[in-house]
Amino acid sequence: MASLSTKYYRSHAKARAKKNSYQKKFNSSPTQIKKRTALNAENRRRKTYGNGDNLDVSHKQGGGTTLEAQSKNRARNRGKKP
Repeated sequence: MASLSTKYYRSHAKARAKKNSYQKKFNSSPTQIKKRTALNAENRRRKTYGNGDNLDVSHKQGGGTTLEAQSKNRARNRGKKP
């Protein structure tokens, strides 16, 4: 079942283009590149990068990282207002 936002962006091409433009800018920022690079390096160090085990390196609340199911890590805080 698709989320409400998924349905919205599928049916509103201009809104989807605007969102994708923002995401492209945000994901290419030096801060995001650094964060992504660090997590990928940790994923490789734990030998879970690209092997299809469906695990992600996830940030813990107090700092540090842990292995966690991709679905749980990527779904966290979805739908909550900032």
